[in-house]
Amino acid sequence: MAPADHKKQLARLNRIAGQIQGIKKMIEDGRYCIDILSQTKAAGAALRQVEIAILQNHISHCVKHAVQTQNETELQTKLDEMLTLLQARF
Repeated sequence: MAPADHKKQLARLNRIAGQIQGIKKMIEDGRYCIDILSQTKAAGAALRQVEIAILQNHISHCVKHAVQTQNETELQTKLDEMLTLLQARF
């Protein structure tokens, strides 16, 4: 199976990196705390959107492939990985 294509996520991550640089500048400039926190919240939300997109990709490609090929071992591995990831999230 071919590796996942994450070009869209890379573009999003580049934008988030720009946001982070902007936040660093705000801190260096001594900007108002609430303004900085608003920007960190926005960057965090953008990063969560990247996570969601990658998870959707994983389910629709990697997990789907394991189901279609009826590879029980691969499918169980994929499910275990996702459960571990979700447990760490909560």
